[in-house]
Amino acid sequence: MDTLRGLGELGLGSRLKRVSEYMMKETQIAYNHFNIDFDPYLFPIFKIIVHKDGITNSEIQSSLQYTQPAITQAINKLNSKDLIIHELDEIDKRKKIIHLSKKGKDLLKTIKPIWNSIDAVIKAYTLETSSSLIEHLNSLENKLNTKSFSKAIIEHVDMKVKQHIEIITYRNEYANYFYELNVEWLQAYFYVEPYDEEILGNPEKYIINKGGHIFFAKLDNKVVGTVALMPLSNKGDFELTKMAVSPEYRGHKIGQKLMQYCIDYAKSIGLPKLILYSSRKLENAIYIYKKYGFIEIPVEPNCHYKRCDIKMELVF
Repeated sequence: MDTLRGLGELGLGSRLKRVSEYMMKETQIAYNHFNIDFDPYLFPIFKIIVHKDGITNSEIQSSLQYTQPAITQAINKLNSKDLIIHELDEIDKRKKIIHLSKKGKDLLKTIKPIWNSIDAVIKAYTLETSSSLIEHLNSLENKLNTKSFSKAIIEHVDMKVKQHIEIITYRNEYANYFYELNVEWLQAYFYVEPYDEEILGNPEKYIINKGGHIFFAKLDNKVVGTVALMPLSNKGDFELTKMAVSPEYRGHKIGQKLMQYCIDYAKSIGLPKLILYSSRKLENAIYIYKKYGFIEIPVEPNCHYKRCDIKMELVF
């Protein structure tokens, strides 16, 4: 028996608090699923900073009607995560103007699709008529008990990606996407080596014109990922390489879709195996490579990547 529900209107405040805490917890589960380091409780303040080209603490407090200690605590958390920066007001040096940092802007790109799905799920769960707020709340909790909020969010995001993802082959006008996606990824995890710069800046010379292949993942006509099958100099081997996914679409298994497409394509054209070079630092990536059947083999002493400390192959 649900005691709070049995209290009717007298239990409204406690019911709303329970729903709020549940949705915050479930939203955190969804963020964690997509590897997004963000606290749902920071959402209102972060969103205001997003929409303002510079804002002060007092302006945030006026907009949200939060207590000043609550505002200060949230700002401190955002600051500790390097999601915001502070600048002194040009006129009144006592004022600190809050802006998104580069890391905050990158997070915004990643988290926006999740926000869109959260919005869609909430609308689907609450879009009905009722004779009272309690009745509406009963209906909402019934739906949340049938399917968890986090599961509904994750399914909505995955469905949107699956329905609209398209794998296409290389065209000259996509060369900049091949370069930019890979440089962004390398700068986030390592650095761009001279060998990377040469390959990424001349994909037709080093890959296409040598019989290699470059593929792109498109979502709603936007290029969101890429990967290449690059010929190696010895024995007609091909390297599965230069895989990168846009930061805002990581966590949606687009990289795995690209990998599966490469494996299927390699089999279809009769390649005996695929080679890849990686770093043990990328534990999740290594786990996925093994999941797809790649096994570790010795790395040659003159490996063309300085960051490489593991070599793997998939024999068909």
